[in-house]
Amino acid sequence: MTAAVANQVDPFRRIGKIPIRNIWLLFLYASDLARFRDQFEVAVEDAPDLSDLLARLLCFAVERRLRRNLSRGYRQRAAEVSRVRGRIDVRRTYTRDLPRRGMVACRFQEHTFDTPRNRLVRAALEALGGRVMNPVLAHECHRLAEVLGRQGVCGLRPSRAETSADQVGRHDVHDLLMVSLAKLTFDLALPTDDPGALSVANVDREETLVRRLFERAIGNFYASEFPRVDGWIVSQGRRLDWQSERSTPGIATVLPGMITDIIVENKAMGRRWIIDTKFTGIFGSSLHRETVLKSGYLYQIYAYVRSQENPRDPPSQTSTGILLHPAIGVDVDERVAIQGHEIRFATVDLTKPSGEILEDLRRLVDPIAGG
Repeated sequence: MTAAVANQVDPFRRIGKIPIRNIWLLFLYASDLARFRDQFEVAVEDAPDLSDLLARLLCFAVERRLRRNLSRGYRQRAAEVSRVRGRIDVRRTYTRDLPRRGMVACRFQEHTFDTPRNRLVRAALEALGGRVMNPVLAHECHRLAEVLGRQGVCGLRPSRAETSADQVGRHDVHDLLMVSLAKLTFDLALPTDDPGALSVANVDREETLVRRLFERAIGNFYASEFPRVDGWIVSQGRRLDWQSERSTPGIATVLPGMITDIIVENKAMGRRWIIDTKFTGIFGSSLHRETVLKSGYLYQIYAYVRSQENPRDPPSQTSTGILLHPAIGVDVDERVAIQGHEIRFATVDLTKPSGEILEDLRRLVDPIAGG
């Protein structure tokens, strides 16, 4: 291979134009799994696509979980037993004349591995086993699915309601990676018998996935960077109230609400950043200019900072508004002061190395640099 050809070879696998390693980075922060960021570098760089990466890591997580035993739940059972267990079903006990046979009808709970989270993981293994191109990896996915089946985990994928009800708590930290990978598996567009039929839908779904990961990951990144114990507060999805007066009775039902993506603040330092993420290009065009910042976004962030001004809340008087967009191969960081508030228009280049992406995000909210 000539040097010229070698230089054209992309060393990083991608979804669209975004390297898989950076999709993985967004996923880790979006899922509160940043602690795993440096543990799977080889797997991330070697994976030909995201499904392959998910399959490798899900197999690893399931193997590790099996060595420590799967988490168990409870299920309700009704049975005729020789000694009391749980609550006695008096009616059934005597209508079936069970005491004559030394039996009693009871309703009770028993441990089971057939929980929604374990069913979700088994379903994900089976789905990935049918998708990945590597036959060894596909076999491993199916093998682990069978292991779960032998432990009583059925192959029926749980409903969204069941999955939502089975929340992974702090005491189930060993399940967190496994379950998050399984959920991401079903957020992706899985293949059909006719791969061309859903090609556009698949692209749209992947873009939607990346948008959700981006929005959630940015907030969780700042939450991990600025610990509350040091006086920092990071809020996501906070509703802002209009400081209204002389309102008519019906205005509350029609007045648009304001919900911010991220607020980073330190009241002791008198600093507050209101960040709104936009999964679109940072520039648009107008009749007179080919490149112009989007006015609607400017009006929105301006409303966020100006509407909250309150003399009893000093940080609100000088808060900074940031519009943050993802970008491909572009770095933009423009700012302007408007009526005492800095308004900033910035991008995060998702083609950069992961470490540089995180460093750019740190610099964006930097009280020492005055960002």
